[in-house]
Amino acid sequence: MSQELERVYTINLGKVLLSQSQHRAVRAINMIREFARHHMKVEEIKIEEELAHQIWARGVRSPPRKIRVRMSKTDEGYVLVSQYVEEVESKATPEKDAKKVEDKVEKPTKEAPKKEKPTKEAPKKEKPTKEAPKKEKPTKEAPKKESKK
Repeated sequence: MSQELERVYTINLGKVLLSQSQHRAVRAINMIREFARHHMKVEEIKIEEELAHQIWARGVRSPPRKIRVRMSKTDEGYVLVSQYVEEVESKATPEKDAKKVEDKVEKPTKEAPKKEKPTKEAPKKEKPTKEAPKKEKPTKEAPKKESKK
């Protein structure tokens, strides 16, 4: 095994919800280990710390339903499971985007000085005073009890 074998998987962790709420994140980690054993045919599995943090981020009771992982089989004989991050390659798009941005920038700068007029400053709003209006206490007349004489 001189070459490293690397694969990307989306693991469905929906069955985690079948377990008790206090054990869900732990079961999610175990499900990832089982998935890696089954698909990579290796018994020794190591999960990267970032992936574990992602699973535990929302607490033990609500791990993610799906997770995208990269599994790489190393020469030492174990599988390293890490978080999958897409690598975006953009060679032709920056040139096209740059031209579009320049065109958009040029048009408003030519027209902007012609349309601008001197603006007046808006009058400053007065701060409300700290004194609140006095509230009158409503007077309620209690019904008088008839006394027996």
